[in-house]
Amino acid sequence: MRSTTILAVRHNGKTAMGGDGQVSFNDTIVKAHAVKIRRLYEGQVVVGFAGATADAFALMERFEGKLKQYQGNVLKSAHELAREWRTDRILRRLQSMLAVADREALLLLSGSGDVITPDDGIIGIGSGGPYAAAAARALTRHSSLDAPAIVEESLKIAAGICVYTNEAIKIEVIE
Repeated sequence: MRSTTILAVRHNGKTAMGGDGQVSFNDTIVKAHAVKIRRLYEGQVVVGFAGATADAFALMERFEGKLKQYQGNVLKSAHELAREWRTDRILRRLQSMLAVADREALLLLSGSGDVITPDDGIIGIGSGGPYAAAAARALTRHSSLDAPAIVEESLKIAAGICVYTNEAIKIEVIE
């Protein structure tokens, strides 16, 4: 997935998710302050997306429907969405990834049916995701920063490396 960076970090009892604001079309920046993370289910769940925007919004709407159906159970909702995403003829074509977090779960959802819980509490998706995740891993091990500060600094580092990532950062915190 190109053209965005989403980072989620769970550290010392706090979870933060952030994203950059750049929207690119081929080699051109068309927007600098897009918001790629959203709060769902009465603000209790944060979702970030990378990939095709229309596809991501369609998936977030489906995920929100699953959250309502399963009374906010993020893990059950994620598994049901992933199953549908993988098996439905139309959904199968959607090109996006979702990072999902609430007070208990931190998950990566992909179109191939993956629902992944990271071992270290860090998820990075999009073109700058690996850079941001690497920076977050270093900062969680070697600094006293809290989760929101780690997300912010890591996204700034990614913006300095990845041409599809900028420093117009939006962060949501779950405590």
